[in-house]
Amino acid sequence: MTTSARAVGSASGAGALVVFALRRERFALPCWLVGAGALFAMQSVSSQRLYDSPAALAGLREMMGASAAAVALGGPIRSLDTIGGEVLFEVFAYMGIVVALMNMFLIGRHTRSDEEAGRDELIRSARVGRRAPAVAALGVALIADACVAAVVACVGIATGLPIAGSILTGVAVAGIGSSFAALTTVAAQVFENPRGVYAAVSSALVAAYVLRAIGDVGDGTASWLSPFGWGQRTYPYVADRWWPVLLFVAASVALTAVAFVLLERRDFGAGLLPYRAGPATASWTFSGPTGLAWRLQRGSWLAWCVGVFGLGAAYGSFADSIADYLADNPDVAAFLPGGAADAVDSYLALTVSMTSLLATAFGIIAVLRARAEESAGHAEFVLASRLSRTRWLLAHASVAAAGAAAVAVAGGFGIGLAYALTVRTASEAVRVTFAAVAYWPAIWVVVAIALLAFGSRPRWSAVAAWLGFAYCAVALLFAESFDLPGWFPDASPFEHTPRVPLEPAALAPLLWLSALAAALAVAGLAAFRRRDIEP
Repeated sequence: MTTSARAVGSASGAGALVVFALRRERFALPCWLVGAGALFAMQSVSSQRLYDSPAALAGLREMMGASAAAVALGGPIRSLDTIGGEVLFEVFAYMGIVVALMNMFLIGRHTRSDEEAGRDELIRSARVGRRAPAVAALGVALIADACVAAVVACVGIATGLPIAGSILTGVAVAGIGSSFAALTTVAAQVFENPRGVYAAVSSALVAAYVLRAIGDVGDGTASWLSPFGWGQRTYPYVADRWWPVLLFVAASVALTAVAFVLLERRDFGAGLLPYRAGPATASWTFSGPTGLAWRLQRGSWLAWCVGVFGLGAAYGSFADSIADYLADNPDVAAFLPGGAADAVDSYLALTVSMTSLLATAFGIIAVLRARAEESAGHAEFVLASRLSRTRWLLAHASVAAAGAAAVAVAGGFGIGLAYALTVRTASEAVRVTFAAVAYWPAIWVVVAIALLAFGSRPRWSAVAAWLGFAYCAVALLFAESFDLPGWFPDASPFEHTPRVPLEPAALAPLLWLSALAAALAVAGLAAFRRRDIEP
């Protein structure tokens, strides 16, 4: 039998697995597509409303080009030559991150997670080839990326952007996704558990973003080492260059080939990097459920703190020039909580609320970790001891609440430190850091909603939690630009948080938001006590 025939045989059954995987993703995949499309649509409508004249766009290009932080966040200044390019300057990197994460989780779930949970062993007991699960996962990722390309292209065209540039944008974003899908397949062969896979690919994602930022601020060389750089250098709506798309194809094919070579060289259920030997005795942190929850969360918590701190520092480095920017672009003042009257504090309040929103996302992920422990069967073993359900879930909730608060402070400290270094006033770092504390009650309300969803409807907890997060994000960031009715933002806890440091930290709304969070958390704990443990 030839090598190609053996390869085909080892992938037998992949078609049926693709259908099965698509059924499993029938709820999650549309959410990712809606998220990427909504992000592009909101930015497209907002930018075309703000920069509706060549003069406004020229002023933005001049101001952004003078800020290394803005270039590091957005991309090459050449994108600002057209309004479509400006839209991508603002949002392309974030769309790329969303699609990369979609592919990472999709491949991880259908390869390493299934293998660790034992589902892959059941599947392979049928007439299924050794490569079939990986081939099926890549097939589903390819279908998902094709859907992303179609959604992004349709959104661009529907919001009035040129057709050719919209199609190229969709292909470029999908190219980032396919590259990270292939990279995740490689990582699934190297590491023995999903956490190792996700940590490695997430690190690569951060590295790709940083390389792109370094290249755009510098001479551009480092940007060619990053899929984000490849995508942005297609220059949709500006030059419409298609040849960088070939880099995505080459990287995806090469990484997929490496993944299949590694697949043949490892044992089923194992990775090329085995587990390292643990200590002979357990740490004192394992003496209770809170210590266990902390050990499960500490790696992701540290990564979130570092990432949000870095983003906050980029925002803070731009604060000192915001007054000049508003003088040239007065329409932008409508997006700041206090308008142009107190430009710097208005900008700081907006950026602190944005980093607090990211801290909320960490809190949701931390709460949903309890659901992952339950569905994997780990919670059942823990709860078989004398540990009560309330203490177990309360431990996860406590780590989520405290971790989210710490991430919010890290973001505030990053903003304040960068601003303090810019204006050479050390007290600004302290002032802005304490401003982030005012957002803790709003963060805890959203985290408590996720806890209530887990306690009452575990199978729908992730959907409910992320819908609540999306609602708060839209209410906080887009209520003004989309002329949403007043009741829409009023339903968000962030709307009732004082805009610190623009406004004084009034105690009353913070107290009742804290009371609401506590009530929701108690309801979630009570619901969890009454229901069955669900796989």
